[in-house]
Amino acid sequence: MSAAYATFGLAPAMRAGGVLANGVFQVHRDFVDFIVDGRPLLFQLSDLDAVSPLASDVPPAIFTAQVRSLLLEADAPLPGGRYVIYGCPDCADLACGAVTAAIARDGDDYIWRDFAWQTDEYADLQLNGYHGIGPFRFQGDEYRDALGSLLREAAEAPRRRVLLVGARVALLARLAAALRTIGVGADITDDVDGVPADELRAYGAVAFGRAVGEEQRARIRRAFTDAGVDVTYVDGLAPIVPLLVAQIEHALDRSPLDRRRLTRLVAADGEAGVEVTSPCRVQLTAYRLDRLYRTHTHEVFDGVLEPGRHRIPLDAKAVKGEAFVVARTSGSVLVEPMAR
Repeated sequence: MSAAYATFGLAPAMRAGGVLANGVFQVHRDFVDFIVDGRPLLFQLSDLDAVSPLASDVPPAIFTAQVRSLLLEADAPLPGGRYVIYGCPDCADLACGAVTAAIARDGDDYIWRDFAWQTDEYADLQLNGYHGIGPFRFQGDEYRDALGSLLREAAEAPRRRVLLVGARVALLARLAAALRTIGVGADITDDVDGVPADELRAYGAVAFGRAVGEEQRARIRRAFTDAGVDVTYVDGLAPIVPLLVAQIEHALDRSPLDRRRLTRLVAADGEAGVEVTSPCRVQLTAYRLDRLYRTHTHEVFDGVLEPGRHRIPLDAKAVKGEAFVVARTSGSVLVEPMAR
């Protein structure tokens, strides 16, 4: 392949939702990201909290229209032949800001160029252009095959629904409400015997409370196995709603491991070990239970980290006793109990 070309591909990605330490709810979004030269294009935009137009929760007709738009089978939505590449994960309103690019054909090739941050109808390339990104020239066959596969394949949409199993009904109700607020469906049960396979296929994860016995866990696992449903099982670390939400968000992440920003979290010896693959903002929150099982929340770090491994000291008060650390970026979340 000529050095003038960039490779083009697609991969599942996630904007992690969650209940943040300040009580704010952040909406969960699954989407398809653009992979340019083997790396998510979003990672080249530093710490941008955004999703592509190819989101799983948009109506099928709109999703199809977005794909055909990128194939240049419809007029550009913005002046100058510009298309939205990434937009606001909460409302998709251009006024919130979006990454746009001019997309054009050159013979059989497709070219993405003049990337810019845009908040109204016209882009100011001099003021808001991403001067270090692109232009990218993609081979026509590769480009069309990747986007066309989204129209051809009848693949299952990400299953953003969780089955909650536990003994503390009040806690489960609060957890279900928090998950629904961020866009993740949740149901509560203590048994799935007799549930049709089609209903079990609606779930992407099953979360067990700490009080659920091994016999009950095995029975539920067997029901999903017999139905041929592959789900992720989550063992709840503690009766702390934001912590459990973070665990479930991680379980629902279907993006490839080698294409995530946040790839490692270790919590031990009074510090957290974090590894990131691109410059991004990382937030570390510690949760702990005291002897009366009261929850204490501590924001222990909030800053931009460069690619690589980092060691971050933790306040001794924040991780005293039974404690857990949550690491969060705009695209992913990891959870670890504090090792002693």
